Amino acid sequence: MLRVIGAGLPRTGTTTLRAALGTLLGGRCYHMTEVFDRREDIPEWQAVVDGDIARLPSILGDFTAAVDWPSAGFWPELADLYPDALILLSVRDSGAAWWSSMDATIMGQAYRLPEVEFAGDGFLPMVKGVWRRVFGELFDDPASGAEAYERYVAQVRATAPKARLLEWNAKQGWGPLCEALGVAVPDEPFPHLNTREEWSRPAEENAV
Repeated sequence: MLRVIGAGLPRTGTTTLRAALGTLLGGRCYHMTEVFDRREDIPEWQAVVDGDIARLPSILGDFTAAVDWPSAGFWPELADLYPDALILLSVRDSGAAWWSSMDATIMGQAYRLPEVEFAGDGFLPMVKGVWRRVFGELFDDPASGAEAYERYVAQVRATAPKARLLEWNAKQGWGPLCEALGVAVPDEPFPHLNTREEWSRPAEENAV
């Protein structure tokens, strides 16, 4: 059962969160990278995008947390399904910083490349469906990206139950997460994963 519902957008420290929450909760955290290994989840998520919200528990039933897309696109529905779960809004310093990171990584090296359609298995249409659900449109410029980020964050702040909402920046590390979850701070450094520099490395280097 989910204990943490990530409402943060991609490139807001979600890979780091996946590792950190795994340490703090002792369970598995769903992240977009799960979809790469669980291709059978793609049509399930597409069904959710198309309105079949009832499929969410079956997709996420084995996980204690969910961050990043696709799940973050459905955080309000997940908050209703799991009323005791923490709603975790991971953020960047600004909309401009978020778009700069998106453009240098996901947008620049993934969504614009035809090979990420994964031989027509429906991945890219599903992700674009989540994108349209969250933002209402597709865009590819700094001004629109920054504005869309700011609107999204403001919407989460305005609609999430205040008693359940934690707004968190990766720079804050363990402290706020541990306090919100009522767990001790681990005796290990806070992880910092999936940086822009790591995206820029050659694929063969990242595979090492």
